[in-house]
Formats: sequence, C-alpha cells, structure tokens
Amino acid sequence: MARDFKRTDRVGDQIQRDLAQLIHREIKDPRLGMVTINHVKVAKDLGYADVYITVLPLNGMDEAEATANSLAVLKNAAGFLRAELSRQIKLRVMPNLRFHFDESVERGRHLASLIEKARRMEDE
Repeated sequence: MARDFKRTDRVGDQIQRDLAQLIHREIKDPRLGMVTINHVKVAKDLGYADVYITVLPLNGMDEAEATANSLAVLKNAAGFLRAELSRQIKLRVMPNLRFHFDESVERGRHLASLIEKARRMEDE
C-alpha cells in the first residue's frame, strides 16, 4: 500500500505555514499587498519549491499592478526568506523559492460568473 502523505507534501505544508508568517512579520515593503499563499509544491529532490500566491491590492492599486509589484518584492526577498526558513525548518537542503501568481482563483471566479450567466439566461 502506498503512503498517504509524501514527504514533499509535508515539507511543502510546513514551508507554507512558516513562509506566511515570515512574509507577514518580516517584509515591510510598501509595494507588497496582502499576500495569501495558496499552495507550495516542492520538487522531489528538494531543489526548489514553487510558491503559488494571490494578492489583495492595497492603496487603490489595480489587481494586475498589485500582483506584479508583490511578485517582484517576493522574488527579491527569496534569498532572505529561504535563509529564515532554513533556521526554522531543519532540513539538509532548503529548497529555492520560486513565486508564481495562482491563476486558479481567477479561473474559478470566471467559471462561477459563466454559470451564473447561464442560469439567468435559462430563467429568461
């Protein structure tokens, strides 16, 4: 019987929890919006971790601008965040962090609007 939880999944979950706290407490860049870490996918060899985020815009910025600014800030801080994570999580190799915008939330909104539009058309 295969294992229910792979090691990379457990490491990804721990990185997600600790990284969310680090971003909230340690990064004070005003360009950074309210960042939510949706998922962390860790490679089998622990060489890298793909961090998928969504951003809530602040200070009247539009969503695309807030996302681009937040990704730039996080990519610049990736080395610092990796070093801090390595102090908190005891691993032989701490994965390199690669930040990506999670498009699944936007895709879900789009699908929900299409379903709602189809319902309205059906009712008419």
